[in-house]
Amino acid sequence: MTEDPTKPKNDAQPGDIARRDFVALSVAAGLAATGGQSSAAGLDVVETEVEIKTPDGTCDAAFIHPKTGSHPGVLIWPDAFGLRPAMRDIGKRIAAEGYSVLVPNPFYRVAKAPFSDASTFSFQNPADMAKLRPLMASVNAAGNPEKDAAAYVAFLDAQKEVNKAKKIGTQGYCMGGPLVVRTAAALPDRIGAGASFHGGGLVTDKPDSPHLLAPKIKARMYFGVASNDDARQPDAKDKLKEAFAAAKVPAEIEVYAGLHGWCVPDMPAQNGAPLYNKPDAERAWGKLVALYKAALA
Repeated sequence: MTEDPTKPKNDAQPGDIARRDFVALSVAAGLAATGGQSSAAGLDVVETEVEIKTPDGTCDAAFIHPKTGSHPGVLIWPDAFGLRPAMRDIGKRIAAEGYSVLVPNPFYRVAKAPFSDASTFSFQNPADMAKLRPLMASVNAAGNPEKDAAAYVAFLDAQKEVNKAKKIGTQGYCMGGPLVVRTAAALPDRIGAGASFHGGGLVTDKPDSPHLLAPKIKARMYFGVASNDDARQPDAKDKLKEAFAAAKVPAEIEVYAGLHGWCVPDMPAQNGAPLYNKPDAERAWGKLVALYKAALA
């Protein structure tokens, strides 16, 4: 493949991660906006298509940052529909607040970014679901989230637009929620803040449940829980609180009125009603911005 001279170089290799002095990272999630200048900060941002070498291949991704200066890095873990305009818009919005943001295609092992719009997807359609399963399995396989997180953070740290003296933040939606936790646990000295919004599978009865990673985490954490997820698993929020309190890791857990997917504008309708809930999405966005300002200073 011909190298694009406009793409940032990724000289850092995943194997270099262990030799780095990481500072602390995390990202909270928020709501997508239609443009890169829609935040209060309103900085002009630049979006570039990049490729990141990982131990398992080459990941296509979007790198979004303010036009000038170097800023704290942010890693966005998308939901099950991956890298697409809705996730790029979330990246643009947080970049406009003063962050250099990476939004990867988490399914690069299987395909280039496979979806452009989630709104036409049907969770009741077996054919649609059959498309999702191998994609989600590829990123969630044992060891893959940690390998990917190391490569993504190495990429961020190799960019001149990223201030390596600042901690990194990471935010995730739905499927991305537990990936935020795994990232913070895998790179505890680099990740400073992590946020999960309507994350799925944060608390399970398996020995590798994400909430059991709390003792490995040094980041400041935020969990926004969807009301229907809480109804299905009402003890999950309590187990999260207990795990992070026992590990003495600062974590805030809140249940929102919104349903699973409420932060992302292109979510499919459920029973004819939109899943996206703008008031709750804006409240979640405020929590994300506050988290980053406090933890990535």
